Amino acid sequence: MRRSDREIKSHEEIVEVLNKCDVIRLGINTPDYPYVVPMNFGLEASGETLTLWLHCASQGLKLDLIKQNFRVGFEADCSHNLVAGDEACNYTMEYESVIGCGNIYLCSDNQSKQCGLKAIMAHYEPSKEIVILEQMLASVCVLRLDVMQITGKRLRKK
Repeated sequence: MRRSDREIKSHEEIVEVLNKCDVIRLGINTPDYPYVVPMNFGLEASGETLTLWLHCASQGLKLDLIKQNFRVGFEADCSHNLVAGDEACNYTMEYESVIGCGNIYLCSDNQSKQCGLKAIMAHYEPSKEIVILEQMLASVCVLRLDVMQITGKRLRKK
């Protein structure tokens, strides 16, 4: 990382940043250009292992591309605050961000779909018990992203 003074070195702090983020941007490979799509997500962290859960419709370009290549990149950011300066080059932005890559899989069984949907709902409504009906599981596609590499970065002005 070029700006090591901004690097978040602790895995726990990286997870904390992800917990603050509302959206993750998923970068999927195409034959010509990367395809980037913003998505809602949930996460599970156990030690240094991190799993991201996403959901989507059961057909479309995103799934077609994932079926061709399961290796993806992702990015999430939060805590934005513009810091104004006297001149254009003296402006900056406070932020926290996470980038990484991993392997993404379509969940085919109801147990893993349910696990993923609960993680997603817990990310947005942590104190609410969510009921997931069988017909919901049949109509939704749940994706599991096994994170292989992740880094974090932040800038906070004092």
